[in-house]
Amino acid sequence: MVVPVSAIARSRLLLCALVVASALSASYVDANETLRIGYQKSSTLITLLKSQGTLEKALAKEHIDVSWHEFPSGLPLLESLNVGNVDISADVADTVPVFAQAAQAKLTYFAQEAASPAAQAIVVRKDSPITHLAGLKGHTVAVTKAAGSHYLLIAALTRAGLKFSDITPAYLTPADGRAAFENGKVDAWVTWEPFLSGVQRQLPTRTLADGEGLASYKRYYLASTPYAQAHPQVLKQVFAELQKSGAWIKAHPQDAAKILGPLWGGLDAATVEAANRHRSYEVQAVTVDQLGEQQQIANAFLAAGLLPQKVDTRDVGIWKP
Repeated sequence: MVVPVSAIARSRLLLCALVVASALSASYVDANETLRIGYQKSSTLITLLKSQGTLEKALAKEHIDVSWHEFPSGLPLLESLNVGNVDISADVADTVPVFAQAAQAKLTYFAQEAASPAAQAIVVRKDSPITHLAGLKGHTVAVTKAAGSHYLLIAALTRAGLKFSDITPAYLTPADGRAAFENGKVDAWVTWEPFLSGVQRQLPTRTLADGEGLASYKRYYLASTPYAQAHPQVLKQVFAELQKSGAWIKAHPQDAAKILGPLWGGLDAATVEAANRHRSYEVQAVTVDQLGEQQQIANAFLAAGLLPQKVDTRDVGIWKP
């Protein structure tokens, strides 16, 4: 016998179904609308956005949460990006995407900071007998492997008529490089901001060369290609907030130094301001025709035997705002 369902019962059943559907939908949105950002302590604009909460506020309007994931350096960050553990990366040195491409990573450029050649340099102690780049021959030079400073060293040696094999590289993190340089364990150090301004202000040093005419030192922001294809509007929001953040640092150097100093290991405000004067922080879109120096970097590392295979730096995804 079929028992008829009353109108009230039908209404209750419909209401229950709607509640369950709504709950499932909310759960789905919560689980899938989180932007995972990978960054380093030296990721200036991203750490500034993180500390001020401005990006989270902007994305909250689109019902998107943000989670932050810190990495010790650029290569592990892009490896994590490639395997899908994070969605976008904060700025990495121009050399890092080249190594990622050589490892078959599928990545998409979505922003760059304009060139900042003075933001990295080769320094020696003030009493060093080394007075010019050719004088590095036969000496030990501290450098961070695959960093932008690594390419600066290769380019500088080439200009001086030297091969990479003419020096002894000491592959060290910035902290270890500073210690080795300070204690006389290495003869020269190639580093970038804010480590550069830190050592120049705290120790008697001489600069053999910065990046002017040798290495532009651009910083790139990347996304995993699947994320870039699926979420162009999110990249648009991040791009806009990065531009605002870069302009704010230049317009408010003292305020920026107060925020960044503690994030950079307790650096004093004067050192942070000096470091930031060497950075452009001008966030721009990336175009294929601007990747010429990326190819030069790839070719240089390949010739030095540091890259496992030839790389076409144009064979990447590029998001267009």
